[in-house]
Amino acid sequence: MMSGPAVHPVEAPPMTMAAPMVRMKDFQGMPGTLGSLFLRLCQFVFAVISICVMVTTSDFPSVTAFSYLVAAVGLQIIWSLVLAIADVYAILVKRSYRNVAIVSLFAIGDGITSTLTFAAACASAGITVLISNDLEKCKVNHCARFMSATAMAFLSWFAASPSFFLNFWSLASR
Repeated sequence: MMSGPAVHPVEAPPMTMAAPMVRMKDFQGMPGTLGSLFLRLCQFVFAVISICVMVTTSDFPSVTAFSYLVAAVGLQIIWSLVLAIADVYAILVKRSYRNVAIVSLFAIGDGITSTLTFAAACASAGITVLISNDLEKCKVNHCARFMSATAMAFLSWFAASPSFFLNFWSLASR
């Protein structure tokens, strides 16, 4: 007598839910937050003041560093305005930016614009010190305006740096 194959009930493995991915908390200053919007608006306002003060002088084009400052803060104005609009959109739809490609673009753009603004502000500060202290020609030049425009460029960079570091940190913590 042959026995037929026996079928033994097999217990199904327990249903386990995959652990949900823990998302990093959105810190103020990260893309799509009110802090980020505030930083973008500060960058924009300081850069606009810097370029307006520099352009109102008649002799800024004669110095390369001052022309570079105008170009750098001009780029900062465009970049900050575009990202401020993006932050307003994210705040209105109550979503933050989590797409790696977008945050990478923000981080790279912030790094480039903040580096250019800082370099231009440093070059302009050097020329301003040369004109005022070394050559002592402030009476025939617009030293106060040059100093004000340079200070505003530094403040714009100071507001751009946290944006870069927070975007970079957001990428690194993924």
